[in-house]
Amino acid sequence: MIDWQVNPDYATGEAGTAFASLDAVFALQGERVTVDPESEVIRLRLDGILYYVKRYTIGRRKLARRWFGLRDLFGPQRAVKEWRNLQRFHAWGLPTATLVAWGQERRGGRFVRGALVTEELRDTVDLAQLAKRDDPRLRDRAWVAVVSTQVAACTRAMHAHGFVHNDLKWRNLLVTGGEMPQLYLIDCPNGGFWMQPFLGYRIVKDLACLDKVAKYALSRTQRLRFYLDYVQRQRLTAADKRRLRRILAFFAGRE
Repeated sequence: MIDWQVNPDYATGEAGTAFASLDAVFALQGERVTVDPESEVIRLRLDGILYYVKRYTIGRRKLARRWFGLRDLFGPQRAVKEWRNLQRFHAWGLPTATLVAWGQERRGGRFVRGALVTEELRDTVDLAQLAKRDDPRLRDRAWVAVVSTQVAACTRAMHAHGFVHNDLKWRNLLVTGGEMPQLYLIDCPNGGFWMQPFLGYRIVKDLACLDKVAKYALSRTQRLRFYLDYVQRQRLTAADKRRLRRILAFFAGRE
């Protein structure tokens, strides 16, 4: 059975034809961006607009890593989780890529393949690229403050819903150009809901992922300001200090 949906705003023109069905999407040719054993991302331009197409298959991962085949039957698929998480972000008012088309094919209840299509976020670059090339914007305190406040607000909103990103790295945070940058969240196939006591650990992991690059690219004052914005307090509490120690120690010995 194939379940495929197209955003009505993209149901006409070249995009409407290219993304009309799951078969059509898997037949598309474009520039390959990334590839792994279970998925690939290509990009192509239609009617002057750039689209990113992510296609998932069962892949060649070891059987044990796929729960001896049970994950294809019972487990939530990365493709499904990714488009559902994008929909959640939109519902929560968090800026993210526009979902153009999405769906999957199952046979006998088992996942076979899936795909999602998003529209390009124009004039954006991920924060990891800025850090890698030592972009002067990261030395502009006003610019950093604008971006940091947005990252804190988005992270706080996710965590307030009991949701964690699980891959909240700088490469998954895009910003636009200009003096007033706009932040966008992307790539969240591993995000999900957790309950305590597991939620607390996962929140620490999200915050530690953000700090993994921040500790090299930003000052201690900027990192502290981010955390205070995140918790919406002017000063650290004893609980905050305990959490910060866990954040700082999270990746110790693993880098």
